[in-house]
Amino acid sequence: MINSLQDMVTLHNGVKIPGFGLGVYKVEDGETVIHSVKTAIKHGYRSIDTASFYDNERGVGQGIRESGIPREKLFITSKVWNDQQGFNNTLKAFDASLEKLGTDYLDLYLIHWPVSGKFHETWKALEKLYQDSRVRAIGVSNFHVHHLKNLLENSYEKPVINQVEYHPHLTQVELRDFCSKENIQLEAWSPLKRGQLLNEPVITKIAQKYQKSVAQVILRWDIQTNVITIPKSIHEQRIIENADIFDFSLSNEEMAQISALNINDRSGSNPDDF
Repeated sequence: MINSLQDMVTLHNGVKIPGFGLGVYKVEDGETVIHSVKTAIKHGYRSIDTASFYDNERGVGQGIRESGIPREKLFITSKVWNDQQGFNNTLKAFDASLEKLGTDYLDLYLIHWPVSGKFHETWKALEKLYQDSRVRAIGVSNFHVHHLKNLLENSYEKPVINQVEYHPHLTQVELRDFCSKENIQLEAWSPLKRGQLLNEPVITKIAQKYQKSVAQVILRWDIQTNVITIPKSIHEQRIIENADIFDFSLSNEEMAQISALNINDRSGSNPDDF
């Protein structure tokens, strides 16, 4: 388990990723995302997660350059979108992401969604990028167990990460168990269920006990379930607050109470229907 904002999780290929980072989904390109990235880095964040679909890679790259922190001290993730999938298209999409970010490599590149009939060819492109040392690690996002099994049967490299919707209303137990067995690290997007968990009475009570916010308790729960988390914010105070979760820990009983809130409910799309 990670004990500070700079603590790393070692992926199965030996690459280390910060256990806590900044997500920038739906953060507007330009000044908004530049400010968000610079603010997070200023306050100790070292992992920034974007995607071609977010249409803010240029601003993310500028924020990184203006942060004053050397590129090699940061961990940058991007993803290939659904209409960019297939072998050659993915290689082009990767080049476009690098150009927008203004970097000559990525730390992690993910398949954004498992597009039926396409993701195998897309994965072959990711394997090539990895073998050519243009990316330090490759993984997937929004893959169910059956997608992963299918991919593992037909691939040379194994994904290091599966980034999925994960929060107390969607605890993904079967997927977590499978990924753990296969040594694929789980990473949470939408850890706060887009704000829908902030009035959950069980978590509110625990938050009052520790004099923490509901968001902080949920993010702490992520960390204690060994899931990397990348909450999004554009507000400095919230960016600081989200990461202020390393001075308390939840008891086993509290962890169980939060996990028991699972109702298999998504705020985003189901990968099988997307």
